[in-house]
Amino acid sequence: MSGLPRVCVGGPQRGTMRGMDILFLSPGYPAEMPLFVRGLAQVGARVWGVGDQAKEALPEEARRALAGYLPVKSLWDEEATMASIQNWLGGRRPDKIECLWEPGMILAAKLRERLGVAGPTVAQTTPLRDKVEMKRVLEAAGVRVPRNGRARTRQEVLTQAERIGFPLILKPVAGAGSDDTYEVRDQAQLEDALRATQHVPEIIVEEYIEGEEHTYDTVCANGEVLFENVGWYRPKPLVAKLNHWISAQALCLKDLDAPGPAKGRALGRAVIQALGIRDGFTHMEWFHTPKGEAVFGEIGGRPPGSRLVHVMNYACDADLFRAWAEATVHGRLAQPITKKYNAAVVFKRAHGPGQRIRAHEGLDRLLERHGEHVANLDLSPVGSARADWKKSQVGDGWLVVRHPDLGRTLELADEFSNELRVVAG
Repeated sequence: MSGLPRVCVGGPQRGTMRGMDILFLSPGYPAEMPLFVRGLAQVGARVWGVGDQAKEALPEEARRALAGYLPVKSLWDEEATMASIQNWLGGRRPDKIECLWEPGMILAAKLRERLGVAGPTVAQTTPLRDKVEMKRVLEAAGVRVPRNGRARTRQEVLTQAERIGFPLILKPVAGAGSDDTYEVRDQAQLEDALRATQHVPEIIVEEYIEGEEHTYDTVCANGEVLFENVGWYRPKPLVAKLNHWISAQALCLKDLDAPGPAKGRALGRAVIQALGIRDGFTHMEWFHTPKGEAVFGEIGGRPPGSRLVHVMNYACDADLFRAWAEATVHGRLAQPITKKYNAAVVFKRAHGPGQRIRAHEGLDRLLERHGEHVANLDLSPVGSARADWKKSQVGDGWLVVRHPDLGRTLELADEFSNELRVVAG
């Protein structure tokens, strides 16, 4: 692919060796994507980006790492995008096609099939995007999943709700995160959720699972799990999404052999095997019930968002963006990655009547007490605009604390959650 038109060029390592050519969809968005592009370039790949941002709008880290970039009008006009890519390639074929943003995974699969590139097909990718199909495949493999059903109309939702029974969760079949997701405990809440999801074309109606919500995250190559992580949401993401006053936390746990994490690991490996996932990052959510049962939630063939890859890095003193690239390009990690700490990210939301950040109350006191355990601090600067807490997962800033002892890590995270106030005025 060295003859491709170079819409944007950068990175001194290119041209020094024969490396792998990788077509990367949406290299500039979401926020973590430039870091994965950077990782690919660092391990010797030539990365050819395709996205619906202008090249000038790409983050600098992505621009530096790309060998070339094709801007398209809309990634979601799949036929037009694939035609533009084929014309750009001029008959050449990349070694791999990667997309780490969930909405673009089917497009990446269609491109692989059209261009004859190895990797997940549309049939293999569909269960990772269609939550009902995902659960059908896993239930058939003996994995414990919530009772669920697909609904496209109001009546279908009501029928599924009656069959499954309250409490329920309503969410998009092809959604991501907690967007358009509602907890429903009675008929009145069901009516509210139906009104709020009128714009969603297809809903999954699902049994609500009581318990703590966790993650199981991996980097895989050739069917082997090269790295794994168990995370813990405090509180459940949906609870944090609906309550402005909560400083949401997400932890990466050090001891994966403890009883709870061990159940998540066993569940996660069974899910990966059942879905035939062989390569790349995976991000699974699961529930640990009061009875000690591990229940599957959902899985994506992508890295987690909400800065969780950063938190893994701080837990391991590693670079998982580059590690994913090593697995993708070389089928292995350069060296084993082990957990050294429990690490917790705390997201802050501004309080107060104004639209500008006025102060970070309590920060100096907390840093004086616990500065040695703060691995990262990235709060919205004083004077900057306040974020819309209903739309932003990161909110008005985030920080990471870490410690080898889990109890101490929880204490640190709670202190920063409760005592640090981002004030808007």
